[in-house]
Amino acid sequence: MIDVTDLHKRFTTKTGTVHAVQGVGFHARDGEITGLLGPNGAGKTTTLRMLYTLMSPDAGRIAVDGFSPDTHAGDVRARLGVLPDARGVYKRLTARENIRYFGRLHGMTEAAIDQGIARLAASLGMEDILDRQCEGFSQGQRTKTAIARALIHDPKNVILDEPTNGLDVMTTRALREFLKQLKAEGRCVIFSSHIMQEVAALCDRIVVIAHGKVMADGTADELRAQTGEANLEEAFVKIIGSEEGFHA
Repeated sequence: MIDVTDLHKRFTTKTGTVHAVQGVGFHARDGEITGLLGPNGAGKTTTLRMLYTLMSPDAGRIAVDGFSPDTHAGDVRARLGVLPDARGVYKRLTARENIRYFGRLHGMTEAAIDQGIARLAASLGMEDILDRQCEGFSQGQRTKTAIARALIHDPKNVILDEPTNGLDVMTTRALREFLKQLKAEGRCVIFSSHIMQEVAALCDRIVVIAHGKVMADGTADELRAQTGEANLEEAFVKIIGSEEGFHA
């Protein structure tokens, strides 16, 4: 379970101060996929970076299973599996070695790592690439390796920042099924995207972010009903063009 309350983040640039996140708040529940939907530059990635302790908010609160990154950063990291927007893998290592390395960083035993690798490889359909060096991997193969690496310690909470970017149709379909499996296991999944179809197909709730603010928060049906639009894309356009936003 992930709770976010009134997050703010500013950056100083040569041209002035950018308020990238302005009061973002939402609740991501266990056993659900919560989608962060917004255009590029909306503040989604900055918000996620604060959730997984890469950045500290200027104001606001975060709780991951009740733990705050401010006081229990190690506990928060142990409870999170993160696929960041930059998901490079170590090219000179095999997929198995990449995953094993992260398992050791989490303090897992070799036996537990082996069990985790077998489980994740079967779930992600990557048995055939486990012992191949990552140099030369396709985008889909790199993404599968990065996801397995992020989830080797069996975290209850999973954050995926635009995981389908650059993937072909079949790999995208396989990833969708994997996300549904994570949900069925009772995990809390946050899925960031700017692709309406992905969010509509996967997410139990949708948090629309634009200009660093939450413009709407609800199910796809609720957002369509509140905007009076039958199509989620049209609802999204109406929401991000609104000064006031909508809240379910």
